[in-house]
Amino acid sequence: MPQTRTFATMFNSRGYNRHLYLLKEDNCGGLFYHENNLVSGSLEALIQHLVPTIDYYPDRTYIFTFLLSSRLFIRPYELLAKICLMCIEQQRLNEAVLDKGKIRKFTPKIVQLLIEWTETFPYDFRDERMMRNLKDMTHKIATLDELHRKTMHQMTQSLIRKLTTLNQYEDVLSKLNASVTDRLTVLKTKPQSIQRDVVTICSDPYTLAQQLTHIELVSVLCIITIISYNTCFSDLKKTSNLEAYVEWFNRLSYLVATEICMPVKKKHRARVIEYFIDVARECFNIGNFNSLMAIISGMNMSPVSRLKKTWAKIKTAKFDILEHQMDPSSNFYNYRTALRGAAQRSLTAHSNREKIVIPFFSLLIKDIYFLNEGCANRLMNGHINFEKFWELAKQVSEFMTWRQVECPFERDRKILQYLLTAPVFSEDERRIPSVFMKRHTFRSIIFQNNRN
Repeated sequence: MPQTRTFATMFNSRGYNRHLYLLKEDNCGGLFYHENNLVSGSLEALIQHLVPTIDYYPDRTYIFTFLLSSRLFIRPYELLAKICLMCIEQQRLNEAVLDKGKIRKFTPKIVQLLIEWTETFPYDFRDERMMRNLKDMTHKIATLDELHRKTMHQMTQSLIRKLTTLNQYEDVLSKLNASVTDRLTVLKTKPQSIQRDVVTICSDPYTLAQQLTHIELVSVLCIITIISYNTCFSDLKKTSNLEAYVEWFNRLSYLVATEICMPVKKKHRARVIEYFIDVARECFNIGNFNSLMAIISGMNMSPVSRLKKTWAKIKTAKFDILEHQMDPSSNFYNYRTALRGAAQRSLTAHSNREKIVIPFFSLLIKDIYFLNEGCANRLMNGHINFEKFWELAKQVSEFMTWRQVECPFERDRKILQYLLTAPVFSEDERRIPSVFMKRHTFRSIIFQNNRN
């Protein structure tokens, strides 16, 4: 079976180098190299370069980059059908008498290619046409070589599990959104019904940071698949699951603001602010930059920042350090430095906790979007600009590495349920302090009446 490298190591070089990985004769028909790096090629030649033969298997770097970018030029199910046809023609699989020796050498390589495709881009196979083509190929392979029947079955079962997870994630999102809407309606009509707050549910800020990391890692697992599927990022803003992930960021920000503004007394609000500062600091230590940024955003909202007397009761040194780390100036230079440090720690880590890297997702999407918009997909001669897609794949591959980490923290269903469904006020920031403002007004009237 051809050996493959991890995502963490496969993009360390400048580009795809033919002398490192080209196992067949140096035939560059339709492909253009610069300093031994593949920079462009016709679609037909690039597809041909993906198809394994008896003595050649494409490098994983090339497989990932081409499968990621090819959907701009050919639909995945059409690509799979074309690969199948090329294999049949090249290996003469339709002939009455087959060379079983050659078949035994070729079969492991096409099996490996299918495994890499289903593992890296499972979302492609939600298309029934794609699944039908896959079944046709696996049936053909099993017919030619009985030894790989079990491998094909395991691959298919693994793919089905991944697709089931994606479907379940979407169902959960739908149910959570409905639950949040219902609870928010109750909050607006009966504010006195609020009996719980985040500190009551989880008094330990470190535990809350760990539960936030659970949510982020589950989301990332599904989101990166969808990023890869969406035509190299040109339609990212139209993708419902990506919108849901952005909504999660916004929800966490408004949850922080709501929790801070709800208490009537300044000392209680100050306690909640200090609590979220500790949560944010632990998110930073874990490597959960998305939750960190969401918390900082919530604490910088106008309803929170204007609580001057409350902030006066707090030692803000820790918060100032966190704000400095996520400072947007110089294109988020401080954050990018911290992210590189976390990524380096992940590469040399001995535990899953040290491997966790959850980037600030909105900035990642922005980086990918501008890289995509800044370069043409095709060159003047009609060739596909493979050099551009190499850079895109390099960015996405880092995220692919980070998504593979299993969360080492124990799940707390009660805390997770609260984080995902607790009612928060809408984007109209004037609504956020409405409940505690009504309480203040009521207390003020009583106080004035007593004085009178």
